[in-house]
Amino acid sequence: MELLPALDLRGGRVVRLHRGLDTSRTTYDRDPLEVLRTYSRAGVACAHVVDLDAAFGEPPQVELLEKLLASPERPRLQLGGGLRDRDRVSWALDHGFETAVITSLMVRDFELFSELARAYPRRLVAALDCQGGELRLAGWTESASQSLQEVCAALRDLPLSAILVTDIDRDGDLSGPNVELACELGRACDAPALVSGGVSSLDDLRVAATHPEVRGAVVGKALYDGAIDLSEALAVCAQASATRGTGSEGVSS
Repeated sequence: MELLPALDLRGGRVVRLHRGLDTSRTTYDRDPLEVLRTYSRAGVACAHVVDLDAAFGEPPQVELLEKLLASPERPRLQLGGGLRDRDRVSWALDHGFETAVITSLMVRDFELFSELARAYPRRLVAALDCQGGELRLAGWTESASQSLQEVCAALRDLPLSAILVTDIDRDGDLSGPNVELACELGRACDAPALVSGGVSSLDDLRVAATHPEVRGAVVGKALYDGAIDLSEALAVCAQASATRGTGSEGVSS
């Protein structure tokens, strides 16, 4: 069970959106590099970076992303946002991001996505951003033509790192994550699930940790707003990992 603190970037600033809407943006007066250093000092193993400029179809924040990658003693980084062609995915993985989080490319060109998944085994994360039972694309602005069930069936045979399951209606709400959906889609994809959207308390993390399908949780707003203490959250996840390791809570993810 891994805690993945979010680092959402818009115009070079640290932000959080509400249900993916750019008009709902909250901008935090924090330097992205300092946030990353804070994560590193606390013992974070992996941070979840999102380039929102690229997600909304604007030029990617390459200079800032390169600075994050060059940060000394940084945690592992996974990158999402605007990775919609071979060049962008290859750039991210070849420059030092451990994993690439992908939605639109996966749906629009599954053949290329499959090729990349096999070229970079265990380094792609399939992002399943869900709203009203539909899969959303392009920064959550479009609906996919395929059903969630069709997409999950196609993903089963690929060497993915994980699937990232976001319930858009809970994103930024601090209303609790949709763990049941993450477990359902994890089983359907035969892949470990990362749960995202709505995590608001240590109890949310404890509940997620009881499900062997869930390998980790992405947390953003609750950390930025102080609803969750980072050190305490890391301790909860570490305890969950130790418990799973003993076998007393079922199969380890």
